[in-house]
Amino acid sequence: MSRINLILYATDFSEGAAEAASLAQELASAHGARLHLLHVITGLDDRHRRGIPASVVDAFTKEVKTQAMTDLHDFKERQFGGFQGELTSELNQGHGADEILARAAALKADLIVLGTHGRRGVRKLLLGSTAERVIRQSTVPVLTVPERD
Repeated sequence: MSRINLILYATDFSEGAAEAASLAQELASAHGARLHLLHVITGLDDRHRRGIPASVVDAFTKEVKTQAMTDLHDFKERQFGGFQGELTSELNQGHGADEILARAAALKADLIVLGTHGRRGVRKLLLGSTAERVIRQSTVPVLTVPERD
């Protein structure tokens, strides 16, 4: 088995993500691995901006990023406040799966950990599945943690 030196933990701050955070932290501690926390802001791409003045889009984008930074900080404190290992975090904007895969490659992550929502049927078809895309396209192991009822 390969050594785990860096775990990329991607979060959307949901219930499932909180459960995945606990597991990511346990794995990082058990392996003496660094842990990198990533949140991706999605849905701010150009296709949603048609006809909206640039100043409005810029103000909205700035507000979303500010709130996401606050949420990331709060989540990090709540979920990883007692973590004794090396913990880094970042906030990116783009398509969730693409950003997770790009950061995993750039960081040379040995493992990706993320929570899943367990959507099925039409909801999955309409909303897509970030976890499924990451699993299918990742070159490193991916550990998914299902959201519990």
